[in-house]
Amino acid sequence: MEQTTELFIEQLRKRNRAACQRLVSDYGAAVFQMVRRIVERQEDAEEVYQDVFVKALRGIDGYDSHKASLTTWLNRIAYHESINFIRTRRPDIVYMDSQELVLNGIDDTTDEESGNSLSIQLLEQAITMLPPHDQAVITMFYYDNMSLADIAYVTGSNPSTVGSQLCRIRKKLYKMIENMRP
Repeated sequence: MEQTTELFIEQLRKRNRAACQRLVSDYGAAVFQMVRRIVERQEDAEEVYQDVFVKALRGIDGYDSHKASLTTWLNRIAYHESINFIRTRRPDIVYMDSQELVLNGIDDTTDEESGNSLSIQLLEQAITMLPPHDQAVITMFYYDNMSLADIAYVTGSNPSTVGSQLCRIRKKLYKMIENMRP
């Protein structure tokens, strides 16, 4: 870890107000993006976002730069807070399995759309039908370009398990998209 990061972490541990504000300003957008991918409603995502930084500042003494970067550590907190929010506050959400895929609510596409834009639209729709954990894993890998090791750290898993999960999720997405095609 470079010296400026070490000093920054030390200031966070001392509860330095400027360091706490810098944490939110430097990492806030990435944390909110992680939360928003899992927590659907804007208001709920904002609540979880605040909880992430409260938890991070309370737990900064437990941060170990040898295990993960500060960004990955914050993503781990964001992931777990988001999943916990979904589990405790939104128990009525039902996620569709590829065998139970119901096409209600999926927009009809026009003939003018190209095959690629249709495929992208179907992929995006299919991703929203995945359970929160699967959504998070697939978006961390493809949208955030996180390594299997970083995703494993964030989710509390191991890299080989994440690789297997990605394979399973890709297959599930493929089946869902095939079922959604006009």
